[in-house]
Amino acid sequence: MITSPISRRIALSSISTGVLGLPIIAGTLASSNTEASETQMKGRLKQSVSKWCYNKFIEANSFAKFCEECKKMGMVGIDLVGPDDWPVILDHGLVPTMVPGAGSIANSCNNKNLHPKLLEDFKKNITAAAKHKIRNVITFSGNRHGMTDEEGWENCTPVLKEAAKIAEAEGVTINMELLNSKVDHKDYQCDHTEWGVELCKRVESPHFKLLYDIYHMQIMEGDIIRTIRKHIQYIGHFHTGGNPGRNEIDETQELYYPAIMCAIAELDYDGYVAHEFVPKQPSLDTLQAAVKLCDV
Repeated sequence: MITSPISRRIALSSISTGVLGLPIIAGTLASSNTEASETQMKGRLKQSVSKWCYNKFIEANSFAKFCEECKKMGMVGIDLVGPDDWPVILDHGLVPTMVPGAGSIANSCNNKNLHPKLLEDFKKNITAAAKHKIRNVITFSGNRHGMTDEEGWENCTPVLKEAAKIAEAEGVTINMELLNSKVDHKDYQCDHTEWGVELCKRVESPHFKLLYDIYHMQIMEGDIIRTIRKHIQYIGHFHTGGNPGRNEIDETQELYYPAIMCAIAELDYDGYVAHEFVPKQPSLDTLQAAVKLCDV
C-alpha cells in the first residue's frame, strides 16, 4: 500500500496537459545536507528526479532552491515538468528530462475519438520541447475500457505513427509509460513490457519508445534485469521507485538498484534515469542517497 496521500494518477494526468497544480507530500520540512559544491559523478548514467515527489520542499523553499540542490547532488535534470518550469531548470544548468506530450493515464492513444486532439497536443508540445532542446515527451495508452490487447494495438498505432513523424522531424522521442494495473492504475492497458514492445514494433519509429518504470514493472512482472536487457532498444527512459510502497530505493524494499543500474549502464544506454519515489523523510537526504546508490 502506498504510504503517501499523493495520487500519481492526478500528478501525471495534470502534467500531461501542462497543468502544474500537483499534489504535495505530507510531512515537516527538514533541511538538506547536500554539500556546497556539485558532486562528482562517474557519469555512466544520467540521473534526474520527478518534481511532483518534492512539492513540499519546493513550497517551503522554492523551485529554484530545489534545482540548486539537485545540481549539487550531481543530477542532470528534473522530470515531469511543464513549460512554466523550464526557464528555472535551464538557468541552473539542468535539463527538463520528461515533459508533456499528449493524453492522460486513463484516456489517451487507444481511444480513436481522441486522436485529433492528441495529434494537436503532440504537435504543440513536441514543437515547444524541441525549441528548448528537450528530447522527451510523455504519453499513455489509456485504460482498456473493455478492449482486447489487439484492439488496443490497432487503436494506438495510427495516431502514434503520425505523432512519431512530428517527433522525428523535431528530434524528439515520444515515451509511452508502462504502469501497473494491479495496485495504482486499475485497467491501464500498457501494463506489461511485451505489450509496449509490440506497440513499438507496429509504430516502427525510433522516435517512439517506452518509459520503463521499474517500480510498476516489478509489481506486474518482475524479472527486471532480464527484461531490460532483452528490450533495451525499445526503452527511452527509466523511472525508479521502491516496492512495496513506491518509497525510497533502500534496504527496506525488494529491488536491488545497484545491480539494476549496472545492467542498464552495461547496455550503453544514453537516456535518463529519473527518481520517482515518494520519500518517507521530509528532507532531501534520501534523494541524495539514491543518487549515490545509482551512480555505478
